[in-house]
Amino acid sequence: MDRIFKPLKSSRYLTLLLLLVMAGTAKAQTIKGVINGREGHLPGASVQTTGSKQGTATDLNGAFTINVHTTGKVILLVSYIGHETQQLELTVKPGINDAGNITLTPTGGKLGEVLVKGTMAPSTVKALSIKKNSLAIMDVIAADAIGKLPDRNAAEAVQRVQGVAVARYHGEADAATVRGTPFAWTSTLFNGSRLPSANVLGNRNSVLDAVPSEIIQYVQVAKAITPDMEGDAIGGSINFITRTAPAKRTLNVSAAGGYNTFSKDATYNASLVYGDRFFKDKLGVMIAGAIWDRQWGTDAFEVAYNTGLPDPAQQKSVSTVMLKRYMGKRQTYGANVGLEYKFNSSHKIFFRGLMDKFNDIRPVYESYVDYNNSRYQYNYRYSYYQTVLNGGELGGEHQLSSKVKMDWTVSDYYTKYFLETPPTNGNKGLPIATFRQKITGGFNNLSADGKRYWGFDSPQGIGGDPLHFDAGIKNSGEVMDPSKLTLQQLVIAQLDTKEEDKTAQVNFKVSASSRVNLKFGAKYRHKDRAGMYGSNIVYLPGAALGIPNSPGLLPLNTLQTTDFPVRGGFFQGLKGNYDQFMIDPITKQQLFDLYDTATLRKNGFADYTSKSNATNIYTGTENVAAAYAMAEIDLTEKLKMIAGVRNEYTAFTLHGSKATAEGTPKVTTITPATVKNNYNALLPMLHLKYSINDQANLRAAYTRTFIRPNFTDLTPGESVDNTGSTITITKGNPDLQPTFSNNFDLMGEYYFKNIGLISGGVFYKKISNVIFADKTYYTDNNTNYVVAQAKNLNDASLIGLEAGINKRFDFLPGILSGLGAELNYTFISSSVEVPRTASGNKIMDKTSLPNQSRHLFNSILFYERNGLMIRIAGNYRGASVETINQQLGKDFYIWTDKNFTVDASATVNITSKIRVFAELNNITNEPLKTYMGDKRRIAAEEWYGSRGQAGIRWDIIK
Repeated sequence: MDRIFKPLKSSRYLTLLLLLVMAGTAKAQTIKGVINGREGHLPGASVQTTGSKQGTATDLNGAFTINVHTTGKVILLVSYIGHETQQLELTVKPGINDAGNITLTPTGGKLGEVLVKGTMAPSTVKALSIKKNSLAIMDVIAADAIGKLPDRNAAEAVQRVQGVAVARYHGEADAATVRGTPFAWTSTLFNGSRLPSANVLGNRNSVLDAVPSEIIQYVQVAKAITPDMEGDAIGGSINFITRTAPAKRTLNVSAAGGYNTFSKDATYNASLVYGDRFFKDKLGVMIAGAIWDRQWGTDAFEVAYNTGLPDPAQQKSVSTVMLKRYMGKRQTYGANVGLEYKFNSSHKIFFRGLMDKFNDIRPVYESYVDYNNSRYQYNYRYSYYQTVLNGGELGGEHQLSSKVKMDWTVSDYYTKYFLETPPTNGNKGLPIATFRQKITGGFNNLSADGKRYWGFDSPQGIGGDPLHFDAGIKNSGEVMDPSKLTLQQLVIAQLDTKEEDKTAQVNFKVSASSRVNLKFGAKYRHKDRAGMYGSNIVYLPGAALGIPNSPGLLPLNTLQTTDFPVRGGFFQGLKGNYDQFMIDPITKQQLFDLYDTATLRKNGFADYTSKSNATNIYTGTENVAAAYAMAEIDLTEKLKMIAGVRNEYTAFTLHGSKATAEGTPKVTTITPATVKNNYNALLPMLHLKYSINDQANLRAAYTRTFIRPNFTDLTPGESVDNTGSTITITKGNPDLQPTFSNNFDLMGEYYFKNIGLISGGVFYKKISNVIFADKTYYTDNNTNYVVAQAKNLNDASLIGLEAGINKRFDFLPGILSGLGAELNYTFISSSVEVPRTASGNKIMDKTSLPNQSRHLFNSILFYERNGLMIRIAGNYRGASVETINQQLGKDFYIWTDKNFTVDASATVNITSKIRVFAELNNITNEPLKTYMGDKRRIAAEEWYGSRGQAGIRWDIIK
């Protein structure tokens, strides 16, 4: 443990140095208070003393602390956009003085009217005020802005921010990234601490669809961090701040119902927020809860290619085509509580608690055409994924003296992703039943080599069109037939993952002089993780293996089945007739019954789980000890410098196992294995902020950040997934190194007086040891295999620019004055070299970083006047490479195609307390498409339909 805490020892000397600095400066008096408006706490309000240029800005809770070097009468000037500037005369005594709650009123002019009558303006003012006064380069969303668009989880809420892109999982955003970098490169925080992740893929991405947007108070998107922030954030960090105690009693409820055009089913959601203060405002309470229940559906067209064949001419031939339908239900339940007790103006403690549950219930129907093996395959699975995110944190803020402020937090957050099916078997996971049927008549449109191609890839130009798929069965009567589809495999895919983070941190802020603030602190995090990524329990029937006297294979039509969910049609996105692939599935209970021990034995099934399956199960710990020191220095009246350093030492241990095959015949032996990966990250940072005037800032920053390798990428074992037509073998790589980046930013921002902003800038990142998912393909005995393993690449670079404007057109006459627009665009160009060998020669393929889009664009056109708000939003994410094939080169990279979604919302204030709203998502029914090398060579395409809802919000007390 000495090595873990070694970086923290320097804080002793830093503390002594700070005490000397404090002793050598003149004694100061401290004034503390809270600034409120009619809508609650006012973050980013300006507080100054008359006769001097000394001042400060309020924090997220509207609180301020300002030092004065005098006693007696002092006048404070308090100002905030759209509010009357207030002068407050105080009699300052030696020590700490409490100014109490200061309430500002909107101005009597046009801007004040917008704040009073507008539905969006108050939240925009809050966000812009926080951004303007921030030391880091960041963007902010306030809670009341999140509800103005149909964004029902944390990822969807943040997708509107300049430079942020989201990943969509069956129509809903579930992960977010800053500046188009790989998703794992963005740090997702809850109240300033890394959110634990139970991502089923084993990576560090936080799955945000479990977090309802109603429990969020602010979202801070930092693009250039400061030393007091978590350092593993190459792209940036997204900090979700949960609701805390309000300035005054508040109570509001909302309820809505809607409809999904794909599933043809209803949806509903409801929320409640209550806050109050008791005991002469000493105790503050906030309770928020939300429920969101929705039906959904997806059609997914997926193509696998024979990339493992030795003949390069055949590597683009089609292996299988699958038509997959999801039709399910998602349920999100969330609640958080915030408690705050203020002993006096100098001391308060707080507690935040969070309980979230996300259920993803989806029967899945998969119909394959397997060209290599001349057969149909049909899979039925009943997926009931459950995710929980629970935890809490206890903290305090203390003004120890007129110069020294301390805050501390201890937290414990836990997340788990798990399945509890099938109930009839001791093993739990995702149950998958596989049926197969031989195609005896062969296929049309085959090339001379006997392979199926798309026409543009075929050596003879003979083949099909993926956008108008035709299976090409020679015998038109040889369709998928439940009497011929026989049960040939039962699998339980074990996917459980859990992670728990216990964190303790302390920060000190010292006012060394009127122009110098020093801040330093330490943080310790202990992470426990356990998972079983890629672990498959496999049952096979003796008849399929040729074992004599085995019971016959079970035809699908002999089992209990139910109707196929046709709903509004089947694969209408392909514009063809695919009714023959709509096979009535077995019932959920029938699927579960097949896994019963007696039923397995009766039908000749035995356990053929690979011995190497045990290598997929692991446990791990990660201890991180961090310390930082920084200085905020007013070099001149206009120029501020923030300089400092952060150090994070990581001690990583993973306990797993590995498989070795020896002897003749080979015997597989499983032995325990432990992986250790310890490293240090020294992260210097420098920010410069130049206030050109009261409305304009120019910012420059240098930061060094890093990203840790994923847990599953470091395992010593390997997993085998044989549920599809291609067998996927995933191997760990214990030698992976963390990725580091040197980041340079130059940004400018100008704030309009009528609530708005224009901003822009450039950024550059120099990155080392990029981690990517490499895939190697081969074919053995007419079966395709793919071996996936994470590896480090050479250095990479990224350069980009971003620009945005938020402008109200209040200069237009009459009713047109309510028009406005929010537009932002980000351009990113990245480059990384991927080495490979072709014909004995070493080749360097240049490509962009994985998951990184070249173009990101958000547009919101809005109308807001006299309690009416209408917003139309477009979200564009350009194409990005997802999987790099180091073995075969760029023609075999998997890309996600560009995607543009359009959403809309409208709100009308019926009274000052009641408003009705309507929301629409994915109005244009935009599909999600991936392709291999060429945009015509589809790897997958998904269609989700549109959804909408209408509801009411009642501010019972405001």
